[in-house]
Amino acid sequence: MISATEFNETVDALFDQVVETLDESEAADDVELNQGVLEITCLDRSKIIINRHAPTQEIWIAAKSGGYHFRWASGVWLDTRSGEPLSDAISRVVFEQTAQRVSFD
Repeated sequence: MISATEFNETVDALFDQVVETLDESEAADDVELNQGVLEITCLDRSKIIINRHAPTQEIWIAAKSGGYHFRWASGVWLDTRSGEPLSDAISRVVFEQTAQRVSFD
């Protein structure tokens, strides 16, 4: 595990990158970051929620396709079940709900 400070700084940087990337794309109607919860409203009004879960030091995603948990391992966020990198998962769920390809690498 990383320290709580490192966890929060890493997640803050990630959220900033996601917001910036989505703001530059046409994939989302609205992107709102509020107290550790990133809410992405797609053009069809569906939502993707990405939030930090400090007690387990995980990032959680809720999307139409399901719920996903990511843990920091060897310098990358990985899905706790599939091992999928977080950047790939965000790109995938955004594409599934918007039909827009967005890269978060």
